[in-house]
Amino acid sequence: MNFSIKNICCIGAGYVGGPSMSVIALNNPSIKVNVVDLNIKRIDEWNDNNLDKLPIYEPGLKEIIKLCRNKNLFFKTSVEESIAEADMIFICVNTPTKIKGIGAGQASDLIWVEASARQIAKHARSNVIVIEKSTIPVKTALTIKTILNCSDTESNLNEKRFYVLSNPEFLSEGTAINDLKNPDRILIGGDDEKSIEALEDIYKTWVPKKKIIRTNLWSSELSKLTANAFLAQRVSSINSISALCESTGANVDEVAKAIGSDSRINPKFLKTGPGFGGSCFKKDILNLVYLCNFYGLQEVALYWQNVLDLNYWQTKRISKIIVNKLFGTITEKKIGILGFSFKADTNDTRESPSITICQDLIEEGAILKIYDPKVSIYQIESDLKLKEKGNNSSKTNSWEFHQNLYDTAHESDAIIVLTEWEEFSNIDWVRISSLMRKPSWVFDTRRIIDRDKAMESGLKTWIIGQG
Repeated sequence: MNFSIKNICCIGAGYVGGPSMSVIALNNPSIKVNVVDLNIKRIDEWNDNNLDKLPIYEPGLKEIIKLCRNKNLFFKTSVEESIAEADMIFICVNTPTKIKGIGAGQASDLIWVEASARQIAKHARSNVIVIEKSTIPVKTALTIKTILNCSDTESNLNEKRFYVLSNPEFLSEGTAINDLKNPDRILIGGDDEKSIEALEDIYKTWVPKKKIIRTNLWSSELSKLTANAFLAQRVSSINSISALCESTGANVDEVAKAIGSDSRINPKFLKTGPGFGGSCFKKDILNLVYLCNFYGLQEVALYWQNVLDLNYWQTKRISKIIVNKLFGTITEKKIGILGFSFKADTNDTRESPSITICQDLIEEGAILKIYDPKVSIYQIESDLKLKEKGNNSSKTNSWEFHQNLYDTAHESDAIIVLTEWEEFSNIDWVRISSLMRKPSWVFDTRRIIDRDKAMESGLKTWIIGQG
């Protein structure tokens, strides 16, 4: 079967679907790309004339949207219609961790993947390539194939043929557009040569062929989980050493540089912080733990569970340090929070360590003054689940939302840097000090502030990973 790809449908307009399809559309102007989602508000945001209101903030994304939108890139809610005209369909839906039933708290919930497969089976035409791009457990392709090839769905009378591929994304939020434009590798898993070639041809319009890796379906599915597990492992490893550095007087940056200079290790992902966050690491490791236990590999499951446990410990450790430094109590004390997203250059707060630390400090009685350049008050309200009843302002009983970093310092006892936004590395510490209540503390969990200038302005400082 030879494929001529003229129409692509992507089911899911989230962090994977939106940026991924935008870059594909940019590099394949002759292909029509429809990104579909049942979330009307999200699609409206993708179509907003004000590109600053896109549902996702990623450097470089709005420039691509401006070039391609309504030319060969379209954002729609007409899921069935878009499926019906597609030659190739990407599944980019959410795969959250199950909250009940077998595997609750660890296994991935594939309800949206299954729903997408059933829609494709019902509405797609014949000889369509279906591509898993969501992060999913090993053997999910078998489920998709079974649904697609089942004849008990209406209008599927054994006349349709589907070709299932695995093409996981490896983008990193905050650098997603650069990751998509200049990928380390493109992974395509499948067992049909022609369908693999069809997908490969799309990527070859901007990705060198040597970067395209072919595997079987199961290797491709497992590679995504494994990649995230290994990256998370490195973060937990360097965070464990940061605590040892604080106790011994060593400097974690110097240690990281020394070990990162070893070509067998390299310096990537050796930056300490308050713990990893985002939509993938925790979820994927939990899924890996579940799979290992399912196949009777309890020791392997325990190994990866320890990576998660250490990450949680790091976040809670920071909360305790802050309380101890502020004389053991923070009741009614005001604390400025700089950064709420889980990393810089994204508005994503999923599994952000800032959430846990803020909740800990509120539990201890503090009043938080929160500022993030891209995260909205509504997202913070949702994450903290502490909106004051009947209050529509930017204040709640236990936290306030502020429009700039200097407002967070007014009458505060401490400032905590939780996200590595660039503006936090160029703070006027004399001005900050003049606004704060004495004695004043600065806690830098990202190692980005100018410690000397902060101390010269009269502020007590704590830097993660440094005695």
